[in-house]
Amino acid sequence: MSEQPRTAVITGGNAGVGRATAKALAQVGYQVALLARGQQGLNDTRAELEAFGARVLALSVDVSDAAAVEQAADQIEAELGPIDLWVNAAMVTVFGTIAELPAEEIRRVSEVTYLGSVHGTQAALRRMQPRNRGTIVQVGSALSYRAIPLQAPYCAAKFAIRGFTDALRCELIHENSAIRITMVQLPAHNTPQFDWVRNHMGKRPQPVPPIHTPDVAARAILRAATEAPRELWLGKASLQAILGSMVMPGMLDRMMARQAWDGQLTDEDEDPAREDNLFSPVSEKGLHRTSGRFTRDVKDQAFEIGSETVRKLLLATIVVVAFASGTLVATLAG
Repeated sequence: MSEQPRTAVITGGNAGVGRATAKALAQVGYQVALLARGQQGLNDTRAELEAFGARVLALSVDVSDAAAVEQAADQIEAELGPIDLWVNAAMVTVFGTIAELPAEEIRRVSEVTYLGSVHGTQAALRRMQPRNRGTIVQVGSALSYRAIPLQAPYCAAKFAIRGFTDALRCELIHENSAIRITMVQLPAHNTPQFDWVRNHMGKRPQPVPPIHTPDVAARAILRAATEAPRELWLGKASLQAILGSMVMPGMLDRMMARQAWDGQLTDEDEDPAREDNLFSPVSEKGLHRTSGRFTRDVKDQAFEIGSETVRKLLLATIVVVAFASGTLVATLAG
């Protein structure tokens, strides 16, 4: 009797990091269920994955709607079988200063980016718990530790996902559950979001360098799905931002004030009539793709390290320094 193929669900699977992740999972043999709002992008992604021989289910779902996510999960298990892996990658953001952002835009970013991950996680848990197996991957960001100006709602949502995930991890440990929960903290990537994000700044937005290809994120997410570290930190910039926030947050505040404001904006004027995806998917053909327009100097490799490994290295460094200091003091005293 042949083994049942593994089934993975990816929210935000129609473009960017989500689409690259769907492709990576299809290439290693997963059946893939794609959840996103835009049917055009879903159809394009499904055709790309089916070219690899993958079985694909593409469902138009707004992840801010908990009932719709639940219904989609039922359909996935009915058509593809038990969900083994759930990847929460759906997101929206808005560029603007806090004082000027409309309340409904802040709410929308929270509903999709934070509550979308909550809804996906709950849908996955309700199906994984009776089987006591499965893996949930939260697609996070260095911005879940180190907030930057002009994207306060998005940073807040990523912070919230990290807190929610830590709480869930404690509950799973309490229950002696075999379900695994992991979070991948990403650096900047070259995705189409900067072509369809809502923007109040007058200049076209860009990711803060160094910029990586979406495939870099996909490989890290695939590793997290396989190994399930507590967290996987991707890229030197992420490591620096996370550790810097822990040891010198005030200095990073001033650094972000100087560098991250202009660093997120190009010299090109924004088109005020441009379509954005905050409240509905964009309709323009060609925008639902894996990569964005930032192709120069994009990196296809990135440093990866588990958060627990970082802590062990830091602890070992402290022990070595303390031992060396004690030895030096003893030598001088002698």
